[in-house]
Amino acid sequence: MYQNHQGNLENFGKENPPRLALTLGDPAGIGPEVILKALADPTISQKYDITVVGNRDLLAQTYERLNLTQNLVPLVNPELLSVIDVQLNEEINGEIIPGIGNAASGAASFAYMEYAIAQTLAGKFDGIVTGPIAKSAWKAAGYDYPGQTELLAQKSGVKRFGMLFVARSPHTNWTLRALLATTHIPLCQVPETLTPQLLTEKLDLLVECLNQDFGIEKARIAIAGLNPHSGEQGQLGREEQDWLIPWLEQERQNRPQLQLDGLIPPDTMWVKPGQAWYGNSHLSNPADAYLALYHDQGLIPVKLMAFDRAVNTSIGLPFVRTSPDHGTAFDIAGKGIADATSMKAAIDLAAELVSQRLAVKL
Repeated sequence: MYQNHQGNLENFGKENPPRLALTLGDPAGIGPEVILKALADPTISQKYDITVVGNRDLLAQTYERLNLTQNLVPLVNPELLSVIDVQLNEEINGEIIPGIGNAASGAASFAYMEYAIAQTLAGKFDGIVTGPIAKSAWKAAGYDYPGQTELLAQKSGVKRFGMLFVARSPHTNWTLRALLATTHIPLCQVPETLTPQLLTEKLDLLVECLNQDFGIEKARIAIAGLNPHSGEQGQLGREEQDWLIPWLEQERQNRPQLQLDGLIPPDTMWVKPGQAWYGNSHLSNPADAYLALYHDQGLIPVKLMAFDRAVNTSIGLPFVRTSPDHGTAFDIAGKGIADATSMKAAIDLAAELVSQRLAVKL
């Protein structure tokens, strides 16, 4: 299905470039810098209809500061960008200091997000690319959310959503897709949070996303076990024997069109993706997507392979949302050394997914 739409996608993108809102993220972090670097690339700025949601003065200050560092990476002049200035209290703007996440920077990044979401739901944008935020700064500003994904879901009025990480290998052009069943919770809460209902919901989301956004109808999905060696038949944990294996068998019966591999021991599930990423994807025979049961089980291998180019994709929303898979990096903010590769990948993927969805509707 995806290959059949490829020509349509290219023509559609040229005639109707995706309208993307690009939020600054935490203004005290590297968000402004990676945005100026990403939008200096003509393969990004000239292909898509991008509007930066944040503060033009702050972008100008970042531009001037980085030029003083004799940064060799091109930067786009903010005067050339389409920017929506989100109105903030002057006191907040005055307390934003590069490299220091605080209540002011948290309030600003939250306001940028709220505006972008509202305008996207109103039809002004087709998707959102979000700069990195600091959860601690949000909390200091009085906003107690686990992350941007949860805010996006709440504002969109959806209860089914997930965090899918997508990256395309620069070595083989193979695409890695990894979904987390649980996200930002303490490790000790994972076994009690995982339930058959939750895993079915996440599997539903993943199947819908593969079909809608990637054109994959008969997917092969690899599913991790929870315990070392997937429990070793109950010797290293009972969850697999007690309910995970029965759940998977039931899902296989309910979804005969899919190939569900598992429960794969967590320490070996990422061998084939690693081979596909660095070597030959045809020989390694990787799956179309991987379902990890908790945060680090999925993100340690993803970041090991694709730290500079992985994209956090929110699935289950009524619009496309992507984000670079890195944080605010307060320690290097303002130094001119932040890498914009993941931001570029996030913009490219958002445009690709928007075009795929719109082309399928035609």
